Amino acid sequence: MKVLSILVMLVLLAACQQSVKVTEEKDSTTAEIPVAEQTCYTYIKGKDTAALMLITTGIVSTGELRYKWFEKDKSSGTIEGEMHGDTLVANYSFNSEGRRSVRQVVFLKKVNQFLEGFGEVEEKYGTVKFKDLRKIDFSNPIVFEKVPCK
Repeated sequence: MKVLSILVMLVLLAACQQSVKVTEEKDSTTAEIPVAEQTCYTYIKGKDTAALMLITTGIVSTGELRYKWFEKDKSSGTIEGEMHGDTLVANYSFNSEGRRSVRQVVFLKKVNQFLEGFGEVEEKYGTVKFKDLRKIDFSNPIVFEKVPCK
């Protein structure tokens, strides 16, 4: 009788240890941390250039955006937004003409490119935003090509 009781306790103890191991394995896979990915893009057309550097973690993208238009004012600043499918919707906070401004930007992601789209805008609370994101036009975009980050 004692031997049977000891055997039952050992079987129960072994079963408990196995279920704990399974639980630990499940917990470690559900707590994955998204990996940040840095990508860089440039636009060059004649003497006009622009550069986009993004650090993307999950759907959130942050980074830097610079425009250098020939014989026009340049601008540089930070970009912060989210990917919605293949589209990055972000705020571009920049300095130009000695003034700090914020405007919304929208980029369509292709394999090795980001295409900047345009549309009708309005100013709201100090930020220039698109009136309707569904009407962004990508037919004549600024095309940023993927390049190695420096």
